[in-house]
Amino acid sequence: MAPTPYATPAAGLPPQAALHTQRAVFTEAYALIPRGVMRDIVTSALPHWSGTRAWIIARPLSGFAETFSQYVMEVLPGGGSTQPEPDPAAEGVLFVVSGQATLTIEGKNHALKPGAYAYLPPGCRWKLINKSKAPVRFHWVRKAYDVVEGIAVPNAFVANEQDEPIRWMPDTKNRWGTTRFVDPADVSHDMHVNIVTLEPGAVIPFEETHVMEHGLYVLEGKAVYRLNRDWVEVEAGDFMWLRAFCPQACYAGPDRFRYLLYKDVNRHAKLRY
Repeated sequence: MAPTPYATPAAGLPPQAALHTQRAVFTEAYALIPRGVMRDIVTSALPHWSGTRAWIIARPLSGFAETFSQYVMEVLPGGGSTQPEPDPAAEGVLFVVSGQATLTIEGKNHALKPGAYAYLPPGCRWKLINKSKAPVRFHWVRKAYDVVEGIAVPNAFVANEQDEPIRWMPDTKNRWGTTRFVDPADVSHDMHVNIVTLEPGAVIPFEETHVMEHGLYVLEGKAVYRLNRDWVEVEAGDFMWLRAFCPQACYAGPDRFRYLLYKDVNRHAKLRY
């Protein structure tokens, strides 16, 4: 199998003589989890998953980001789950970064390879098994689906980013764009998981400040990212976790810079809990 361009956790353990990264930070507005701290010691096993471990890189926290969780899953050959999702109200997105697996949705099999994207609505019957001879790694984004009366829950689907166009932002000379898997105007979806691409030297030229929470996992390249009051250097394998209204902007580095982006969308703000 050809090498994948997508970053994955470092795993293992650094040598005892290694310096601290000095980049991991958790603030009132954002968190940065560098690739170098995603090691074996911080993984979790999950109920009803065999031959599997998970780097849990985001989970709802009161007073911070509250809408989603995000895992990087590693499933060994022969491993997987026939009871993967414990919450019947949860929807999910899977995005494969290395290896291969078989995803079964409502009895239909789908062969997943790097770049594969699957949307799994709440109540969906699905399972995932690694029938290959090598580990598979994938992101699993989970959110409690926000039901709206009169609007049907979206259907499950499987795609691959290699088959989807980059939709370039206007007036950027095709230097900053988004690969979308869901029509932004489709209000049945209450979250988007997209891929953002910035060509070398491209910028997000203003401080985005908005109600959507974000998870940003860097798939390729490096950049300098504005997070609240700080400019921080990020690279492939890093994860940025932003609460609502955290200002953000970006200068891409010398190579193509890409990240997997979660955001909550298309719903009224809750006025009471």
